[in-house]
Amino acid sequence: MLFLRKLPRAISLYRQCTVPRRFFATPAAAVDGQVGDKMKMPPPEGSADADNPKLVKLVNEIAALNLLEVSELSGLLKRKLNLPDASFMPMAGIPMAGAQAAEEEEEQAPKAVQTAFKVKLMKFDEKQKVALIKEVKSLLEGMNLVQAKKFVESAPAIVKEDIPKDEAEKLKEALTKVGAEIVIE
Repeated sequence: MLFLRKLPRAISLYRQCTVPRRFFATPAAAVDGQVGDKMKMPPPEGSADADNPKLVKLVNEIAALNLLEVSELSGLLKRKLNLPDASFMPMAGIPMAGAQAAEEEEEQAPKAVQTAFKVKLMKFDEKQKVALIKEVKSLLEGMNLVQAKKFVESAPAIVKEDIPKDEAEKLKEALTKVGAEIVIE
């Protein structure tokens, strides 16, 4: 509230100020005419009027060239600037080189050997269902006859997981003898 009471007094003091207001509104050098023609403030980024007229003219001339003239210009620039004779589009070859390098790394790196397998019961012969149930009961620990029957009837189902290859082969052989179709993954 104190500020509101003093505001009219501050405004009247501002109006009585002896310093000209134009001094605060513009830079001193611009008021006095001291800014030369060569000195310019840089335009803000993204502004379209930031282009150098000399460069604009050069770009327009290059854009008007045909393909043969562009090729000659490229050769002249390479000789003048001592540039190597490489294509100007090196990005086109990078994916191919990357793919070839990946293939070479795969060949050099040892293949990952699968050590854990899973045995899956896909389907079974209905005529040998009882024999399969008995075999499942005997091969899988902790399974009674009722659980083995439900397991066989729920085919396709995983019989065992994370077992070595030789054990998976033995399990497949035993279940195939009693009419089951087994897949090792």
